Amino acid sequence: MKFLQISVLACCLGVAGGHESPHAKVARLPLQDVQWTGGFWKDRVTTCYDGMIPSMWEIMKGTEYKPFLQHFRIAAGLAGGRYRGAKWNDGDFYKWMEGVCAMLAVRPDAEWEARLDEIIDVIGQAQREDGYIHTPILIAARNGDPEAKPFSDRFAFEMYNMGHLITAACVHHEVTGKDNFLKIAYRTAAFLEEAFSKPSEEQARHAICPSHYMGILDLYRLTGEKRYLDLSAKLIGMRDLVAEGGAGGDDNQDRLRFADQKEVMGHAVRANYLYAGIADLYAETGDASLKRTLETLWQNLVEKKMYITGACGALYDGASPDASSDQGNITRIHQAYGRNYQLPNTTAHNETCANIGNLLWNWRMFLLSGESKYMDVLELTLYNSVLSGVSLEGKDYFYTNPLRVTDPLPIPLRWSRERVPFVTSYCCPPNVVRTVAQVNGYAFAKSEQALWINLYGTNRVATTIGGEQWVLSQTTAYPWDGKIRLAMDTCGTEELALRLRIPGWASGAALWLNGEKMSVASDPGTYAIIEREWKAGDVVELQVPMEAQLIESHPLVEETRNEVAVKRGPVVYCLESHDLPEGVRLADVRVPSDIALAARHDQDLLDGVHVVSGELTVHEDAQWDGGGLYRPHKRAKAKAVEANFVPYYAWANRGPGEMSVWLPLEIR
Repeated sequence: MKFLQISVLACCLGVAGGHESPHAKVARLPLQDVQWTGGFWKDRVTTCYDGMIPSMWEIMKGTEYKPFLQHFRIAAGLAGGRYRGAKWNDGDFYKWMEGVCAMLAVRPDAEWEARLDEIIDVIGQAQREDGYIHTPILIAARNGDPEAKPFSDRFAFEMYNMGHLITAACVHHEVTGKDNFLKIAYRTAAFLEEAFSKPSEEQARHAICPSHYMGILDLYRLTGEKRYLDLSAKLIGMRDLVAEGGAGGDDNQDRLRFADQKEVMGHAVRANYLYAGIADLYAETGDASLKRTLETLWQNLVEKKMYITGACGALYDGASPDASSDQGNITRIHQAYGRNYQLPNTTAHNETCANIGNLLWNWRMFLLSGESKYMDVLELTLYNSVLSGVSLEGKDYFYTNPLRVTDPLPIPLRWSRERVPFVTSYCCPPNVVRTVAQVNGYAFAKSEQALWINLYGTNRVATTIGGEQWVLSQTTAYPWDGKIRLAMDTCGTEELALRLRIPGWASGAALWLNGEKMSVASDPGTYAIIEREWKAGDVVELQVPMEAQLIESHPLVEETRNEVAVKRGPVVYCLESHDLPEGVRLADVRVPSDIALAARHDQDLLDGVHVVSGELTVHEDAQWDGGGLYRPHKRAKAKAVEANFVPYYAWANRGPGEMSVWLPLEIR
């Protein structure tokens, strides 16, 4: 089986296919240009390829939980039955397909490619002649429901599903060179062009969870056909019709015109998909007003509404806006960003899809600007609130990602605090699959005569810059160790700048070239630049200090006031009850302000992790007796215990138990 050697860049990355976005400072590398050859990410993508993708296929090809492929078979008339599932399950299936395509980019497999072709044939048979494809409506219409019509319910997630179809089809074409899925995408886009040729305010409200902005721009980048750029701009622009008509709400980010928005708000997945799509549009149009608003919203996110893990969407239910004088505009908010500094821990929603949306948005902001701060957030999110969404064996998933779990919980909570193989809202598991399957695409980027090293891990990049072939091998135990070695295996004749990201937390980074220390600026939160004529065998070494640190939050974050968390490098840590002595509960534990933290690697724990250990204080009489709300203060007896903190992403892999990222600080 032969694969076309063309640009393979998926939706999580944004499809390019050789297209150069005129207003982006940095360009993506094709997925097949980067291979993980060992270490942390090699282990995770192997689990993805050998565990996550096939186990999810077993769920999606059958009907034990909910139909996925079977829905397309019913819609095509190949089987009988009714639709039974969430309205967005089509999109979940397309995301899984995208993950398979990303796998094929670096690990060709004739069996998986043939399986995709069989699936695509069924999807094509289900699609209407006019290009409409949404199995809940198609099945209802086939079963005789006269009310089954497109866009009759703004919460039917039609646009979301179609957006993921278009992206998956673009990725499939770029990986395999086939156009069978792409033809379905063309017909889908043509349907949207016709349906929204003269958009009304009511039509404009059908932008729930807008993956279609990114998808249609993927199609534009792949084909170069301006009609798709125009379509995306129209679909984004028509959101303002809702705001101007007074029918919008914060839940779907359409109460205000986009240009007037100052805070990230509403349903966090919908918000982050919107911001990522608009960043894509700016990359093509250069509309300065779009970038200004994106930068304002990003600043609000990272300074006032983002968890230490990079997670987003603090509230399961809430309301907006804050202003009591604006009673007429208060709307219900679901799975949403809270108010500034409103970051609860036990009840934190933090949907995995929202965290992935944060990653998508920051990746695009990095491409626009070349600024390290966006990659810092991407890395934080990736190592913590994205990886936490899947078990170490790759078969069970979180829908929500809390930062504290107690036994018992203070109130009943809808979503499980243990990973499970399936939930009816199955959007998050395939989203994790496609993200992990293409994490190699975030590791590097390029610009004119420059190679950008964004994520550190043992890998090999072979790409073309300035018309010449460059091959670089990276060796490191990152994120457990801050020593990174880069060896130039093949180089061109022209000068090339290596741009090495110095994370914002990495004070005191140092660089060596062929064993000699360099006097190159390596300030935290920047890219260190080494520009020269290279020769094969040149070696660059980067050392970034990785001291375990106590982190405190802004004092207006009331839930974590006078509490601390542990962070080492890009990894946030937590304390699980599994790592406390028998009979000691998390509520009894305090962190001394003078604690000495030590890190060591434990290959036998949680598939091999660095643990951070230290001596904690246990207040033995801290238990609350009785049901009273208040009582006189009791001075508790204290004793010291040794405990291990483990990476947050790996929590809940040893059975039920308590967990917390934040712990009370004991001043000494």
